[in-house]
Formats: sequence, structure tokens, C-alpha cells
Amino acid sequence: MRPPDNEYKPAPAGPSTLPPARPWLLVLLLVAMTIALYSPVLRCDFINMDDPDCVTENLHVQNGINRESLMWAFQNTDQHAYWIPITWLSHMLACQFFGLAPWGHHLLNVLLHAANTALVFLLLRRLTGTFWRSIFVAALFGLHPMLVESVAWVTERKDVLSTFFGLLALIFYARYAKAESNGFFPSSILHPLSSPAYCLSFGCLALGLMSKPMLVTWPFVMLLLDYWPLERFGQVRIQRLVIEKTPFLLIAAIAGIVTYQVQKHGGTVIPFDRLPIGARCENALISYCRYLGKLFWPAHLAVFYPHPIYWPLWEVLGATILLVGISMFAWLKRRSRPFMLMGWLWFCGTLVPVIGLVQAGGQAMADRFAYIPSLGLFIMVIWGGYELTRRQESRTLALSAAGVAALILCSGLTWQQLGYWRNSVTLMQHALSVTRNNCVAHNILGYTLQKKGRIDEAISQYQEAIQIRPEYAEAHYNLGVALFEKGQIDEAINQFDQAVHLNPYDAGAFNNFGSALYSKGRIDEAISKFQESMRLDPDYADTHNNLGTALIEKGRLDDAITQFQEAVRLYPDFTDAHYNLGNALGMKGRLDDEILEFQKVIQLNPNDAQARNNLGAALYKKGRLDEAITQFQEAVRLKPDYAQARNNLAFMLQIKSAASRH
Repeated sequence: MRPPDNEYKPAPAGPSTLPPARPWLLVLLLVAMTIALYSPVLRCDFINMDDPDCVTENLHVQNGINRESLMWAFQNTDQHAYWIPITWLSHMLACQFFGLAPWGHHLLNVLLHAANTALVFLLLRRLTGTFWRSIFVAALFGLHPMLVESVAWVTERKDVLSTFFGLLALIFYARYAKAESNGFFPSSILHPLSSPAYCLSFGCLALGLMSKPMLVTWPFVMLLLDYWPLERFGQVRIQRLVIEKTPFLLIAAIAGIVTYQVQKHGGTVIPFDRLPIGARCENALISYCRYLGKLFWPAHLAVFYPHPIYWPLWEVLGATILLVGISMFAWLKRRSRPFMLMGWLWFCGTLVPVIGLVQAGGQAMADRFAYIPSLGLFIMVIWGGYELTRRQESRTLALSAAGVAALILCSGLTWQQLGYWRNSVTLMQHALSVTRNNCVAHNILGYTLQKKGRIDEAISQYQEAIQIRPEYAEAHYNLGVALFEKGQIDEAINQFDQAVHLNPYDAGAFNNFGSALYSKGRIDEAISKFQESMRLDPDYADTHNNLGTALIEKGRLDDAITQFQEAVRLYPDFTDAHYNLGNALGMKGRLDDEILEFQKVIQLNPNDAQARNNLGAALYKKGRLDEAITQFQEAVRLKPDYAQARNNLAFMLQIKSAASRH
């Protein structure tokens, strides 16, 4: 007999719902399958999209965990437009163990994703007491191709790390809630604080928010769990459930405010005059449907989906009808099938921070944003399918077979998707093949080609990006760098000028603008640009070095020495700064300090013929003739056509010969 519509009663465990004799073996098998499926990522390179800022060009991260890097991790809000100290520490730890070997950084992401897959099962098993449905949801989560971006992209460590802590927070919360329902704690407003599980849940949420602020929706998720499957809404007053979440709400609100302020300061928040509220709402409606579509049919996945600003009216109306229809269906089934409403609200609610109402960045949507919301949809599908077939064994078997087939298909598509992440070229070329007007993909492909020395191809990509989006500051900047490398200085200056006009917060653009002006002999203008770059980023070692070089041209030797010293303080292995500092100290007559700086250059780069020549000259001035001759000989060996070193060596040998005759 069917239960009444106002009551939900899960089916009793029957022969088809019994877990295997050793369920942990199946969970371990799922974890092993996830790791094996993602094994190709260990052969992938870093990506020229945020990975340089986060790892490959980030000296704080590369230095590993030490006192200075710890302070930087907790104080830094400039890079990556997030306050994510725990994620920074994870990158530092990876560098400490693996250096800049990409496989080690990818391995950590894969292990975290596999751990998250197991935690999804543990959470659902604890909440619902079911095995097969929980294992199917976990398998979908572990093997779905739309989640590849969060795992294969080193920068997105914050996704898998924050989810790891977030799932732990929910597991501890479920333990607390079940204990509270059984009357294990005294009835008082402060009774949650007497529960270790409650405190552990709060601590894990704090760690998760410091990994990525996506978890600001977690108090809302906890209320959803109270509704189903914990069913606390009928046992505890709703006001009490909300009050119980107060510490979680408070820390989530703080994280949200900090994130908004950091992103606004970093210039990543798009103002409303550039993207009106109407356009944001249209894109949010369309994006919800696109996420749904790609989770059910994961085709044409790309690392970047360009924002079209406005969508066709018929698409917006269609998306609205679909979303309202699903919402109404979930609401009408709230009593007989509460998992439908819970899963739908999980999906919709956890997407709110990234759906684009507060637009940060130029994307319309992103696969990585579905990492957490996908769980709500997976719960709807698996529990809904089970409820439709549980009374007919033949249907149950058919649905199980379909589920296994879906997992096999997901695995194949995930394996294919991982192939696109082999390097930046393959990833961006794939993005360009499945999207239109993708200026970001053109820009990053250009940057990658430029690093490979294919300057003309890079310039073509940058020009294509600018043609699609003329106000794209980063493409103007990169085009300026490429033109500067080709020796087209005037054209480069024009591009840098446009870049800093479009983005007046880019320290790198001001620095390169100054370098181009310096090369044209416009020293005063160059100094002005270097100073602006230094104001925006006082820790930019390259700017200090360039400013020092320009100050020497103006005869401000002491100021130049100060800038070179600051450059080597910020970046102790900065050979150019050590070299320039050595020359400046020599001009001041500080021979001992000059010798020391050139020795540091040679220690960092033993093949620097010019540094050896200058060191030889300084040693000669100190009367250390034999040592000077050795340095000149080494300079000539390294660079046989180095005329100055050859002349210096000949002169030294003549002096030594004359001295020996006397």
C-alpha cells in the first residue's frame, strides 16, 4: 500500500538493498578507481591560467613553509583575489616536497578528490543509513567529467581542499544532530557548545572557508539536512535550528564580506555600469540551466565560457519556465519525496555565490563552480530513481544496469577530458573549438605560444582577443610585451598605455610600460611608471631593479643602490639585481661590496661571462692580480668573442709578465 502524500517513509531494507558483506572493500575500490581514472593528470603540465601566480612564479609559495611564508599566507589578499591561507599552505607544502614538478602538485589534487569521494559516501551513509544509493552518488561525484576542472587544474586546489573540510563539517554536524535528537545534551541555548562534534564541525567549516569561501552557504546546507534526511523540522522548533547555526552563519558572513572586499580591491568585481543587474539575472537563469544540462549531458566542456552580456529573450524565458517547473515539482513532492526539494535547493543554493549576481571575472559560468552543487542533483537522481523502481525488482535491475552504464560513460568522458589538460596549448585550443568569441582562450594561447618563442603566432592570438573584446586590458598588456620582444617599441608603448588605462591596478603593466619608455630614452616618464608600479605592488622585485637602473641614468646613485638592495632582499636569487648592485657599488668605490655582489651572481649563474669580467676588474683594483686573471680567462672561455674580456686578459698578462721580469 502506498504511503499517503503527506508522509515519507523510506523502504525497508530488502534483498536488493542489502549492502555487501564487506562494504569497505567497495568503498576502497571506488577510491582506487577514482585515483586510477585521474592518473593521466600526473603527466599534465601547469596551466598558464592562474598557475603562474599561485605556484610557478610565486616565490612565497616556492620557498615552502617557513615563518615568513606563514605570515604571507595569512596576510596576503592581493594575489588571486581571495583570502585563502589554508590553500596557500597546501601549495607551499607541495613545493616543499615536489619542488616545481607538476606531477606532485596534481597528485595532491587527485588524492583530495578521491578522499572527497569517500567522504560523500560516509556522509550519506551516516545521514540515510543506505549503502547502494550512497555509493552511487559518491561514484557519480568521483567519476563525472564536469568535475575534472577542479581536480586537473593545480590552482583549483581550493575547490577540492575546501570541499574536503566542508564534507567533514557536515559529517560532524550529522553526528551532533543525531546525538542531540537522542537527548544526549541538556536543553539550553548553549547546549551545542557542549558537543565535541558540533565544535569540530565549526572548526572544519572555518578551515574550509580559509581554503575557499564557496562554503558560505554551509549553514543553509545544514538546515537542508535538518529538513531531510535528519527530519529535525518536526522534532525541534525552526527558530531553535536557526539559532543553533548562529556561529556558522557568523563565520560564513565574515568570510563573504572579506571575499567581496578583497575581490573589489583587486579589481575583479565587475561594476554594475559595465554589467547591469538585468544582464546578471538573465545570465544566472541561463547558467542554472547550463549547469543542469552539462551535469546530465557533459559535452563541450571548456576551461572558460565567455560572458555574452545579454542572452536572447526566448532562451531566458525558456530557462525561467524550466527552473520554475522543477522548483514547483520539488515543492509539491516535498512530503512524499523530501529528497527532491532538499537536492534541488542544495543545487540552487550552493551555486548562489558564483552564479554571477556579484560578478567576479569575465566568465558566464565555470565547470569548477559545479563541484559542490552537483551533489544535490546527484542525490535527486539516485534517490528519485530508486523510489520509482523499488517496488518492481525488474525495474530495479534495469535502473541499476543503467546506472552502471552511466558510470562507465562518465569514466570514458572524464578520461577524454583529462587529455585536454595535457598543457595550455591543448586546453585552450579545445576551449576555442567548443566556444565562440572566447577572448580569454585566445589571450592565454597567445601567452603560451610567446613563452615557446613563437612570437608572431602569439601576436596574432592577442590581436584576435582584442578584436573580440577591445577593452581587454590583459590582452593589450601581453601584446605590448610581444611587440617589445620584436623590437617594435613604439607599438608596444601604445599597447601598454591602453593596458594601464583599462586596468590602473596592474603593477606588471606599469613596470613594462616603464621599461619600454626607458628603452626609448624617456627616463623621467619611465621613472614615473616604475614608481606607480612600486606603489601598487611594493614587493615587485623586478620594478625595484628597473627603477634603480633608471635612477643611475639620472645620476641618483645612492637611490639606485637602495632600489637594487630592495630587489635582492625580496628575491635573493635575482641575478640581474645583484649584477646591477655590484656595478653601482663599484661606481661608489665600495670595492669589497662590489666583489661580493659579483661573486653572488657567479654563484647563481656560473656561466655569466659579463659578471666574471666585472669581477676580474674589481679584483684587479684590489691588487688581487692572479684571481683577476682567472676570472678574465673564464669569461673568455665562456664567451670567446667577448672583446672586452680578451683585452682585459691580455692587459693583465702583460702586467704579470712585466712584474715577473722585474
